[in-house]
Amino acid sequence: MKLEFYGAAGGVTGSHMVLDTRDFRVGIDAGLFQGGDTDRNQGGFGHDPNRLKAMLLTHAHVDHSGRIPHLINEGFKGSIYCTHR
Repeated sequence: MKLEFYGAAGGVTGSHMVLDTRDFRVGIDAGLFQGGDTDRNQGGFGHDPNRLKAMLLTHAHVDHSGRIPHLINEGFKGSIYCTHR
């Protein structure tokens, strides 16, 4: 099992990680980059979103959830899990 970091590394916005257990891959957050990093919002994710089986949204702040529509446009077809509040 490994945890891969694709956003918010070296900064505080754009949270995005992937938990890879070999049997399945789960995305954790897909946030917008803010401040000087906004040009990164239109780019890729650093991995194939189509390979994700599910997404876990830790909370709904835009720096954790804002790129979910882009993730879907790039091929993600799984379920998104989050709390109702």
